[in-house]
Amino acid sequence: MSEHPIAARWRALGDRQGERKKALIPYVTAGFPTPAACRDVLRAIEAAGADFVEVGVPFSDPLADGPTIQRTTHAALAQGMTAGGVLSLIREAALSVPVIIMTYLNPVLAYGVERFVADAHAAGAAGLLLTDLPAGADPAVETAVRRSPLALIRLVAPTTDDARLKAALADATGFVYLISRLGVTGAREQIPADLEGHVRRVRAATSLPVAVGFGISTPAQAAAAARSADGVVVGSALMDAVAQGGAPAAERLTRALAAAVHA
Repeated sequence: MSEHPIAARWRALGDRQGERKKALIPYVTAGFPTPAACRDVLRAIEAAGADFVEVGVPFSDPLADGPTIQRTTHAALAQGMTAGGVLSLIREAALSVPVIIMTYLNPVLAYGVERFVADAHAAGAAGLLLTDLPAGADPAVETAVRRSPLALIRLVAPTTDDARLKAALADATGFVYLISRLGVTGAREQIPADLEGHVRRVRAATSLPVAVGFGISTPAQAAAAARSADGVVVGSALMDAVAQGGAPAAERLTRALAAAVHA
């Protein structure tokens, strides 16, 4: 059996003098500002140094997201972006780095779980992150993802206790997405002072790489997060850049973030 694309990418990030290079994981709302422009953004951030790319499926009730992602989500929906449209966009972009689909559960259920995971894999996606599906909440959905070629990436909060962490991550694959702070997505002034401790607790519960997201917006913040975590996710700041300057602005910010994380 060949190595999974996500595992292969993490392995490729190491090692210089025995040290793994940290990963930059940009997030893009699919279809923003337009489907064609979004395809250009995806290709631009890959060229600028992204190690993985998260592609968000627009959903009408994005409760975990702050103003920027909500705004880009509603703009994409207004242009008719659907779950099927997201998969078409991923196929057209044809990225060489692993693509993670980040979505709420409802669009997947509406599409059909078995059909969605099969079509996502065929489109070129490597992993699936269901933001509002706690581990164990829907065994049928989780089983469908585990039986597919997609990695089942778990989202965990800093308040999750040690016993729950171990149970929640028992069947996780790919990597773990640790929320850096409680609340919704969006840029913050600084990363939490206790981030290193939370990363250490997650590492005690799994051998998977740990990526940190929510609130990381500048190269300095990304570098600080990368000192603790294996990967850094940046979403709202990148989508603000897209709104202001399209693919060229996204490429400039991604290049700066990649330099900070990879250093």
